Parts: sequence; structure tokens; C-alpha cells
Amino acid sequence: MAMLLCVAFDSWSQFRRGRERDNQPTQESTLNYANPTEYTIAGIEVRGIEILDKNAMISISGLKVGDKIKIPGDAISGAIRKIWKYGLVGDVTIQVDRIEGSNVYLVIELAERSRLNAFYFVGIGKTQESGLKDELNLIRGKIVNDAMVRNTELAVKKYFVKKGFLNTQVKIVQELDTLNDGIKLRIEVDPKSKVKINKINFEGNENISDAALKKRMKKTKEYPRFVLHRTILKTLFQPKKYLGAPYEVSWGNVKEFINDNVKLNIFASSKFIRSEYDEDKQKLINYYNSKGYRDAEIIQDTVYKFNDRSINVDFKIHEGPKYYFRNILWTGNYVYTNQQLSAVLGISKGDVYNNELIQRKVTFNPKGLDINGLYMDDGYLFFRVNPVEVAVAGDSIDVEMRIFEGEQATIDEVTISGNNRTSDHVIRRELMTIPGEKFRRSDIIRTQQSLSQLGYFAPEKVNPQLQPNQAEGTVDIDWQVEEQSNDQVELSGGWGGYYGFVGTLGLTFNNFSLRNIPNIKNWKPLPVGDGQRLQLRVQANGRQYQSYSFSFTEPWLGGRKPHSLTVSLNSSVQRSLYGFGYTIPDPTSDTPTLKVNSVTVGLGRRLEWPDNYFTLTNSISALKYTLNNWYSGGLGFRDGDANSITFNTTLSRRSVNEIMYPSQGSEVSLSLTLTPPHSLWRDIDYATATNAEKFSWIEFHKWMFDAKYYLPLDNKKKLVVEAKAHFGFIGSYTDKAGIGPFERFFLGGDGLAGGFNSFLLGQEIIGLRGYENNKVTPPLYDRYGTTGIGDNVQGGIVYDKLGLELRYPVTTGSAATIYGFVFTEAGNNWNNYEDFNPFKLYKSAGFGARIFMPAFGLIGLNWGYGFDKLPYATDRSGSHFHFTIGQQIR
Repeated sequence: MAMLLCVAFDSWSQFRRGRERDNQPTQESTLNYANPTEYTIAGIEVRGIEILDKNAMISISGLKVGDKIKIPGDAISGAIRKIWKYGLVGDVTIQVDRIEGSNVYLVIELAERSRLNAFYFVGIGKTQESGLKDELNLIRGKIVNDAMVRNTELAVKKYFVKKGFLNTQVKIVQELDTLNDGIKLRIEVDPKSKVKINKINFEGNENISDAALKKRMKKTKEYPRFVLHRTILKTLFQPKKYLGAPYEVSWGNVKEFINDNVKLNIFASSKFIRSEYDEDKQKLINYYNSKGYRDAEIIQDTVYKFNDRSINVDFKIHEGPKYYFRNILWTGNYVYTNQQLSAVLGISKGDVYNNELIQRKVTFNPKGLDINGLYMDDGYLFFRVNPVEVAVAGDSIDVEMRIFEGEQATIDEVTISGNNRTSDHVIRRELMTIPGEKFRRSDIIRTQQSLSQLGYFAPEKVNPQLQPNQAEGTVDIDWQVEEQSNDQVELSGGWGGYYGFVGTLGLTFNNFSLRNIPNIKNWKPLPVGDGQRLQLRVQANGRQYQSYSFSFTEPWLGGRKPHSLTVSLNSSVQRSLYGFGYTIPDPTSDTPTLKVNSVTVGLGRRLEWPDNYFTLTNSISALKYTLNNWYSGGLGFRDGDANSITFNTTLSRRSVNEIMYPSQGSEVSLSLTLTPPHSLWRDIDYATATNAEKFSWIEFHKWMFDAKYYLPLDNKKKLVVEAKAHFGFIGSYTDKAGIGPFERFFLGGDGLAGGFNSFLLGQEIIGLRGYENNKVTPPLYDRYGTTGIGDNVQGGIVYDKLGLELRYPVTTGSAATIYGFVFTEAGNNWNNYEDFNPFKLYKSAGFGARIFMPAFGLIGLNWGYGFDKLPYATDRSGSHFHFTIGQQIR
């Protein structure tokens, strides 16, 4: 205040002395500084500014025309103080322009501060610049003042402290921008080295070890050290005693040397970040509480410098006594008895006191039933329970569970929002939250899971918003979703020299709408919204191979119940344009040809028992194989037709939480495929009949079992283990007919149907990474790559495969899902039951990544190493790269 008054009076005296120097008559001479005079402000003029608004500056000063003020007086100094307060100008003076009787005319002289034109960084990289710009509140045209400079400096330091650079130095230099009449800020940053944690020390922890406490601090960690077995160190550093060498080193010196010098920095993440440090301190207390130490506290924690690049952290802990549960009392419960509630709570007298356990068993228990779920699954949405400690006697605690049950809630309105492509009825038929029915939490969870599995919506954005009305005893539910495209396009092409054009065009529409085809104006860009699945695929390899397939699925036939209808048509033809000795055959001879045509109709339905995760699917297929001079394929004959009519029934259960990156749940299926027992009524002698005659009508029964289980290893469900097992075998109805060449198992490689003749559409292709495609296939195994197959029947009739895969996601957004993995798997394939041994498996391990993009489907890149030698092979399988497209089932 004193300084501002001095500025005001100094400005006034400068004005008066200037007038006197000019020897111009002025009414200022009438002012009496010893006896201030009251004047009325008749006018106010603002000078010296171009950008700032003059009227706004007069308003900020608090002076108005018509006000009565004393000159000299507090009004002038107060006006100067108010203008300075906003920090918009660099200098302020208020002068008297003239006095006319009792009226005074004032002039406010201002000097505008410079404004920010640009800023740039020195001393850091582009990546750090990009992240730092988002943290700074620097806007072009903003006035540059001391506060801005200081706040910018603090923001830069704060940004680098978050990254672990505690010693960051920042210097901001103001540069005059003569071209644009403003200021440029040069922000000089020296992050120094990241500050790591050298040592974490604990004092007062008598009952819990240092190692156990350090383990609970997830982000605040020491950088690791080499830990060598004591005997090894003794051997190395006391060679005289152990090796007869002429010198020895004491164990105390060795230990000190190891502690001080042998450290590893390259694999550690031990930077010190204050916010994470505070979180870890709370985790220490929570851990103590979970062990019964209810009164535990951190009395003191100290962070101090160890050297220029590291710090030490010391904790002084008061553990307090260990407490146990004594009596658990229930009040306010009428629906369930004390015994029922105690059984769900699962805490007995004498158990170690753990308040976190109580909260988990009361609110949400991921490993089983909880009190909240018990009530809410019976409609008690307004239920509340409050655990209260009512008595502490020595080391024992009584807990009273105070319950408010309330009334059962009924679902009133159910709305859907965010679905701009998918029709409401497609979503509503998946909902288990039905208006008029009793509210159940389990229905909310199950519906959320069902909508996530459709594939039409981003799983993490399926969000039920509950709007309870306790007065009416009802609840409204708004299901919020975010659409994502899961249609897929498979497109490849090229020129195959002798074969000509080689290419594939595949289209999969997973949310198709047959009824919207006539409504072209509603296409987005195709008719979508009814949840139907349409697949079209054309594949060509010049004249050598062409394949056409069509499939259509209606998941809710009739629209009332989850009964699905699937119709698929396939037609393929393959010609052997080269002779099997790799010479061009006589063009006048018949071209070896294999044609396959099939039609399949399937009906499926969702079951309610044993639970609503089960589905049952039945289908009937008719296939016809036509061979003309066909030398290859392991079918056992070269000319003729083979007809197949099959019935398939599949019982499956799927409870995964999402499709593309499941982190919990399981998938299990049992499939049986049957053909009619043609041999019971066919009038042929199977002992003397040719293979063409035997297999003109195909008969077999085929059993398949597949299981996958997903186990999350962390709370965020990112690190996930997939365990899987697959089994299959084929049998015949009678010994006289035997098992034919069709539907057999081909094992090895990427699991994609391919090869010279795709082993032609009648085989079960199963991947086994680390081995070449289809090489784990009897009877010839590795030989068939170099030896003509001729009339030998290829393929196994029984196989098994086991595997483990550890996954971690890079991203799981709606635009793409990318995750890496390491795997180990083993499998084998037999062509007779006598040799079957489920423990004699070909083993492999490796790593890879999978990328899912809605437009292209799932793409996998794998490297696997096969540890075993196949029959007839001279070396173990070794290293192999595999490329996969689509979701591999086995």
C-alpha cells in the first residue's frame, strides 16, 4: 500500500514539475497538498494502450464521471492499485489534465505489457516436447508477466518430476520478437538423470518382514541387485580355504562389496514419483490391516539424497497389537437368517481381523457370493449394510452388521442409447432385464456379458445406468453402448505365372439385415442392424483351383426365441495342371480333377439348463466328392464319386467376458458327427470291393472335444493365461467297412487349410506351432513332402493337443485389439487305436502377436520351435514362423 501511494504521489509530482518547467500557467497551483480539496470528476481519458479496451480499464480503476474525490487523496492511489492488481499493464500513472472550478479532468496513462507470440524448448527431445505442451497453459496473445513465467517453470518441473526426474532444472528467457511486436519464451530444460530408489529401510516392523512390505509397494521399488548364494561367494572370495589358493577374503568384506557395488539398473523401474509413493504408503497400511494390525500406522517417512542419481527412503512403523474376530452380530435382517448370512460372509470367531475382507465379502466378492449380491439378486436394490465395530476387548473385536433391507425393486423402464447401427430389437432380445420383473444383479452382469459377446459394441463401453426410485420401489435401466464395426474383408491377388490370376475375395457381414435390402437409403453402407451373419468367399488359383462359398445365419429365427438357422453352400474344383513328377501332362489326356459340392442346414438354440451359457446346435450336411484321374490327396482311390450325408450335434458352453481378448471364463464344446451306417444295407462285399466302391457312400462317427479356460493373473485382467485341451477320434460302425479317408485329422503348422490340394476340404486341419504344416500326420509323416502319396490313405483317426499361452495386451480399443504372447503346446496324431498314447506328444514353444482390426479380422504372427523329431525325420523340427488369419479354434 505504501509503495502504491508513493507511486501515485510521485506520478503527480512529476506531472506538476513538468508543467512548471514549461512555464505554462495551470490551475494546479491552486492545489493545496497540506489541505486536499474535493473535486467532481468531469472526464476520464485513457492513453498509451492499443489492445486493451479503454472503457474496461476505466471500469477496473473504480473511477466514474460524477464521483466526488479528494486530490490528493486515497481515491487516486486506490485506482492505481486496482489496475495493477489485474497484471495487464507494466506501468500506471493518473494525472490531472485540467481543473475547471470544482470539476477535474483526469488522464490515466498506461504502458501495456508485452504479449506472448511463441515459445520453444531447448534441451529435450521431440517426444518430451509433445507431452509437455499439453501440460502448459501457454496461449498466444496472453500477457507475459512474472506469474506466467513462474507458473510455466513450475509446470515444466512438475511434468518431469512425474517421470522420475527429481533434479530437473528449468530456466525461462524472455526474447523480444521484433517482427511481431511481442515476446518469445525460450524454455531451457535440463532434466538431469532419473532419480532412482537406492534403498528402502523399515524400522519397527517386528512381525512382518522387510521383503513382504517391499512387495506390497507396487510402484516404489529399489533397483535390483545381484543375489548370489553364500556358498558360491565363499568359494569365489575365499579360494585358499576352498580351492587351496594363496589368499583369502573375509565374508564380511565380500558382503559389503556386494551390497555397495554389485547392482543392476537396466531391468529396474524404480523411479520416485510422489503420487505413486503416497499410494504405496496407503498400501502398506492396508496390508497391515489385512493381517490383523488394525492400529498400524507410519509414524514417519523420510526421503533423502543418497547420491546425485538416487535416494533412500526410511519408514518408521508402529504395528500395534494383532486383533482377531470375536462375535459377528446381525441386526435388521428379516429375509435371511443369521446363519445364512454368516455362511455367506465366511468369517469365524478367532479369524484374524481384516476389515478389507469384510468389505469384500459384503460388497463384491470376485471369487464367490457376497452379502450384497445375495440381496440384490433377490430384488433388494435399496439394500444397505454397515459393518460397525461395537466392542474391542483385549485383542478381540465384535462387529455388528447393521442391515437395511428395504423393499424389493421392480424394473420399470429399460432404454437403449448409443446404437446408431444396430436395431433396438437385436439388443432387447439379449436383455435379461425385463420391465415388470424383479431386479437382479446377476441379470445385469449376464446381460452386460451377452452384449459384449455380440461383437457389435466396444466391450468396455457397455454400461448399464441404474436410476432407482426408492419411493416407488422401481428402477429404470438405460443400457449405454458404443457401436464398433466387426465386418471383415479378405482381399488378396497376384499373378501366378503358369497358373494365371491368384486371388481371394472374402466378405463377412456380422450385423447384416436381410429385410433392409430394399431400403437402400438406410444402408450404412450396407443393410445392417438385424444381427444376421452373411459370408461370401471366392478363391482362385488360375485354372488349378477355384472355390465358392456362401453362408447365412439368422440368430433369432422367428424373432421370439434364440433359435438360430444357418444355411451354407460350397463348391470347389481342383485340377492338377502339372504331373506329379512336376512335368506337364499330355494335353490330350484327362486333367486330374477333384470336385467337392456341399450344402448344410443347421438349427441351434440357447439352453436354460444347466445354465444359460449352454447352446445346442444340430445340422445336416450333404457332400459329394467327384474324382477324375486324381493321383494325389491320400484318398485311396483315383476315379469315382463319394457321397456323404452327416448329422452333427454340438453341445457347447461359452462364458468368456469378451470375444477378442477374453480375460476370464471358459469355452467348452463336445461335438458328435454321424453318417448313416450304409454298410448294414449295402449289397457289396467289402473284403473284395475296391476303395472306389467302398467309399462311394462314406460312413463314420466322429467325436470332438475342445476346451479353453482363461485365468487373469492381475487385478486389471490384462495378464492372462489361456489353458486349452483338444481331443478327437473317428470310428466305424463295423470292422468290415473300416474307416474311410475322409474327415481325418491333419496336424501341424498354422492350422490353415492349405497345401497342394487343401487336403481337400474333407479333413480336419489342426495347428501345432513349431512344426511344418500337416507334417504331424500318419502314416508317412515327413516323407510325404518328398515321396509321392499315391494310393496311401493319409490322416489320423485320433489326436490330442494341449497348450498354455500367456498373453498381455498392447491395446484393446474398438479400433484395434493387439496383444503379445508366449506359448507352449504339444500334440500328436495316430492312424490306429493300438498306437494311441496320450502322453507321447510332440512339444514346442515360442512367442508371437495377434492383431484384430474389424475390417480384416484376426491376424497372427507366430515363431515356434519344435523340440522333437518326427518319424522318418533326421533332425528335430526346429524353428518355424507361422502366419494365421481368422480365429483359430484348435
